[in-house]
Amino acid sequence: MEEVIYNKVTPQLIQEFKKIIPGKVHEKEEINEDYFHDEMPIYGKGIPEVVIEATNTEDIAAIVKLCFENNIPVIPRGAGTGLTGAAVALHGGVLIDMSKMNKILDYDMENFVVRVEPGVLLNTLAEDAKNQGLLYPPDPGEKFATLGGNVSTNAGGMRAVKYGCTRDYVRAMTVVLPTGEIIHLGASVSKTSTGYSLIHLMIGSEGTLGIITELTLKVIPAPKETISLIVPFENLKDCIGAVPKIFMAGLKPQALEFMEKEIVLSSERYLGKNVFPKEVEGVNIGAYLLITFDGDRMDLLEELSEQAAEVVLEEGAVDVLVADTPVKKKDAWEARSTFLEAIEAETKLLDECDVVVPVNQIPTYLSFVKSLEDQYDFAIKSFGHAGDGNLHIYACANEMEEEEFKRQVAEFMDIIYKKAAECGGLISGEHGIGSGKMEYLAAFAGETSMRLMKGIKEVFDPKMILNPGKICYKL
Repeated sequence: MEEVIYNKVTPQLIQEFKKIIPGKVHEKEEINEDYFHDEMPIYGKGIPEVVIEATNTEDIAAIVKLCFENNIPVIPRGAGTGLTGAAVALHGGVLIDMSKMNKILDYDMENFVVRVEPGVLLNTLAEDAKNQGLLYPPDPGEKFATLGGNVSTNAGGMRAVKYGCTRDYVRAMTVVLPTGEIIHLGASVSKTSTGYSLIHLMIGSEGTLGIITELTLKVIPAPKETISLIVPFENLKDCIGAVPKIFMAGLKPQALEFMEKEIVLSSERYLGKNVFPKEVEGVNIGAYLLITFDGDRMDLLEELSEQAAEVVLEEGAVDVLVADTPVKKKDAWEARSTFLEAIEAETKLLDECDVVVPVNQIPTYLSFVKSLEDQYDFAIKSFGHAGDGNLHIYACANEMEEEEFKRQVAEFMDIIYKKAAECGGLISGEHGIGSGKMEYLAAFAGETSMRLMKGIKEVFDPKMILNPGKICYKL
């Protein structure tokens, strides 16, 4: 493809934008610096020339059509909680803030779907669905991300082990294409064999193929009861080694998380409360499993918990603590949910990866990663979704120069991504590629797959204006 050359946003174009969405167009010093980066600023910053607060599908289409005609980059953005630089204006242009399109439109109780705008926060839908006696199963750690962002990265989360990822709950969507055309994908049905699945191509595309302006999402009847287990182990190897045994025993946890002691200590310092035991009967604890079961009867959950306790104790657990009250469950999962915030609060330089490997390869993979720590000047912290093999590995430093940190981390990431591939895994389970992981994707996917991905991008976005420089097309 020929070199892509973008035009600047002219004063005349800005006036056209203001005619379409009066009072929602911001430029120059009106633009908040929060728009310059996402939650992982190590991947760089980008300054949009214009920020427009989206209001509805038709207005977005009109804005995008003008940008297409004038070769202006367009970047859709939700809450900005991404971790790969995906919602950053690397080439200037127009950033469309989708967060104000935040209405829950309606529930269809007969077909068990809910229709929402893309700026609705995950936490907002979770609470609203709960009030309807329903559950929206996807449960990414960042509860204040937008649903549009979740769909754009195919976010997974802690309940994926039982219920699947965001992809499994998207029934339909409305999308504005890079040309300004509006299309409707999917329907309120549970199966389809109707041509190429464009809706599944859009899911996980990180705003590079289209701008999602409405979603129809599957919901399910909410389970009436939950029970959680905190399971301390002396070391990480035994902790992870117990995970396959839980599944082999026929148990089906709603969530199954692992965490090292250091990350737990960071979280508890951040929250100002102690939740997890650090020593049990003279044994120093090095790692933990956090397991939740859900269902409609507490007696059955207690039975499941007893079976799980027998399994993990046989595999080396030091103890099994039952969180069966609302306060205990809240404390345990609040600690887990704040891991990233806790790391950020204590760390000046931060990078991360979210590889996914087969569950039986987790111990091998994590042992390999930990063996590298002495080779670098940064600390390595890890936690993740033990039930589905999605691991969050953080490189953390406070005393290093940024350029040296980046150099060492690039080498480290290259090594551990290659090891993930050797273990039969993939380089991202839920965070996506954005701009920060493009080189690793190219090395992992290979020439043919990258050619196909680039070809898809060219078909959807012939002028390369939509979220350029992300996933597969480095400009």
